[in-house]
Amino acid sequence: MKTIPIRPAIVLFAVLTSTALLANEPRLPAVEDRERIRAPGNPAISPSGDLIAFSEDGTIYVVSADDSSPRALTSGASSAWAPRWSSNGEFLFFLSDRSGANQIWKLPVSGFSEAIQVTFRDKGIPYGRLSPDESRLLLAFSDNDIADATHDVDSPPPPFVITRRQFKRDAGAGYLTAADTRHLYVYEIETDELRQLTDGDFNHTSAAWSPDGESVAYISDEQPVPDEGYRTDVWLISSAGGDPVRLTDSNEQKYSPAFSPDGQTIAFLTAGDGVYSVPHIAVIPANGGDPRILTTSLDRWIGAFEFSENGRWIYFSFDNAGSTHLARVRVSDGRIERIVEGDVLVSAFDVGPGSAVAVNLNQQNDMTDVYITNGRRLTKLTDLNRDYLDEFGVGEKRKVSFQSKDGTVTEAFLTYPPDYDNSRRWPAILNIHGGPVGQFAWGYSFPAQFFAANGYVVIEPNPRGSTGFGEAYIRAIYRTWGITDFDDVIAAVDYTIEAGIADPDRLAVTGFSYGGYMTNVIITGTDRFRAAASGAGHSLIEANFGHDIYQGWYMWELGAPWQHRERYNVLSPFLRADQVTTPTLFLGGRIDWNVPILNAELMYQALQVRDVDTQLVVYPDSHHGGWPSAYEQDYLTRLVAWFDKHLAIE
Repeated sequence: MKTIPIRPAIVLFAVLTSTALLANEPRLPAVEDRERIRAPGNPAISPSGDLIAFSEDGTIYVVSADDSSPRALTSGASSAWAPRWSSNGEFLFFLSDRSGANQIWKLPVSGFSEAIQVTFRDKGIPYGRLSPDESRLLLAFSDNDIADATHDVDSPPPPFVITRRQFKRDAGAGYLTAADTRHLYVYEIETDELRQLTDGDFNHTSAAWSPDGESVAYISDEQPVPDEGYRTDVWLISSAGGDPVRLTDSNEQKYSPAFSPDGQTIAFLTAGDGVYSVPHIAVIPANGGDPRILTTSLDRWIGAFEFSENGRWIYFSFDNAGSTHLARVRVSDGRIERIVEGDVLVSAFDVGPGSAVAVNLNQQNDMTDVYITNGRRLTKLTDLNRDYLDEFGVGEKRKVSFQSKDGTVTEAFLTYPPDYDNSRRWPAILNIHGGPVGQFAWGYSFPAQFFAANGYVVIEPNPRGSTGFGEAYIRAIYRTWGITDFDDVIAAVDYTIEAGIADPDRLAVTGFSYGGYMTNVIITGTDRFRAAASGAGHSLIEANFGHDIYQGWYMWELGAPWQHRERYNVLSPFLRADQVTTPTLFLGGRIDWNVPILNAELMYQALQVRDVDTQLVVYPDSHHGGWPSAYEQDYLTRLVAWFDKHLAIE
């Protein structure tokens, strides 16, 4: 067990010397070593505050708040995840596929009793919310989830009949019909009864029980024109059914409602346009009234939140300049107190009794572990990757700042090869994050470490559009994709060259999703890079209007292409493909409807026609994320091989 200060001091790094960072010369990670990394998730602190449950690689563990030896509660070939404590602290509920379909199980925490299956729905149970008395579940289903297949297996399936503006969804969902509208259901565990709560041609999601189990707060996109913009509202309905009540009525996006412990207040997140607006925590009386925003003084992107046991505080995570911190805001007056700060990444947390909070966190170059804090000290409870870190060479990760072309201060993370020395310049990879609203952050990144292990300095900038720097910084890319942020990422490369780190003649660029789009922008805007790899990046924006999942986003930000053709053209790197001289690898999933493979095909064909060295890699039956491990390994291996070839790396 390791106890550290809650606010670690800032470490000033000395200039790297020619001595290897790790004197014992550990071996470097191969791409298959990624599977050995342990990443705990779903921390859940017991009602007594003395135990923390978490899931890791399909296994449920518990660890004592004063003991650093986690104990596995589940085992076997089946997976288990999402642990949650019973109200008396004697059982852990969790999801598992051990019976074939995903079902809820419960397991006594003490002793050696077998897990007990709680639900028996034929089609399985998605992640749901257990009622306070643990007798019911709140679930969200579409009609297609509920209905059984009705067509003859020997006949072709029926056609899709589409009427909504939002008519596609990625991750294998595909085309959306009226039957794909999501509704809330109450599942009675004892009787195996599924009872529908909401109806209509709208999506009802993100539901929460009141403490007495009598009411349900949820989010709905009900509005005159479904899917027009990003407006959603908070609604309330009796758990027994009946007419719902709209609690909010504005053009903003709301999500993640949660009741206070006394049931008198509902908290939720609200964001102006749902795309570039910083989310804030708001509260509203459960019986109706005017909402009140609590976090107006914090210009940072807020993630998860949770009420304290007494309801006086709301704990929340927020992005801050390449870190993710934990704080709390007082409900009465909006006073904010920082709980966990510094060069850390808080990935998940759970609030326990008193001021105890269980946290999944990593620090600087460390990996994610389970911690507990009382607001004054942060105590590390697990060290799951110690063997991995002892075995493999780890390149140092630093954060640097510099000025972009217009003088804006911008930041980036640099990851150095484990054997880095400053007596020579190194080949460098510019890696650009997706989103575009997101950020690179502290903590161990396998892709960056893998590139570094293969002899590259890795440059990971947080250009405008990134979270952690305030709303104006995010909104700076509104209608200027690949323009303002282009200057920022190029400035990051210039910094490493001017600092004597990167070799200007051996530069590569890559990114996935919006990072892939930025890669396409860069190869059409400069010939400075010797090689590029574009993963699932847009190329012809006009071609994606109605072809990907962003029907609402295009109309909200860009307008119709027949009205704003020049706007679409400026943002489309495919229309500048005649400028490309950089050998470029294009990769993507065959059924990706977030960024359809069409975008990669267009760029690949353009470079083929122009006799620029190129390759197209299409991963079968894969969408925008969640690829099989073999494909993820293949992706990284291909990138390094491509860069080695064109940068003459031996």
